[in-house]
Amino acid sequence: MRIRGHSIFKKAFTLTEMTIVIVVLLVLMRSGFFVYSKMNDWKLGRDAAESLRTVYTAQRLYLADNPTALVSSLTPALLIPYMPNDAVAIPTVKSLTGATLSIIVNVYPPVINAGTGSTYDPSGSNVDSLWDVGE
Repeated sequence: MRIRGHSIFKKAFTLTEMTIVIVVLLVLMRSGFFVYSKMNDWKLGRDAAESLRTVYTAQRLYLADNPTALVSSLTPALLIPYMPNDAVAIPTVKSLTGATLSIIVNVYPPVINAGTGSTYDPSGSNVDSLWDVGE
């Protein structure tokens, strides 16, 4: 039907156009969640590396004051006085799964204990300074 040369039907979005817009929004949301999870993994690794560097520094300070001491004889009690900010304990780190892991202090450089006697380093490299002291 036409009234004075104009169509009474107005332009509107089709179902296909609406579907495409919704799919694009869902893809953007999913990529945002993926980036967010990877960023959290990176933050956990960075925090673990900072904790390890703190223990590493405490080890070096203790060994500088006690040059005849063996690294294998180091204990958390010996290193705590050398920790910065008046720490009362050796720091712990959180794994990617949220588990709390301890730091092994009687090896040089210190490493994160995976709980099974092995080293925890999900980055796969011991020189990337993520989850380890690096080189």
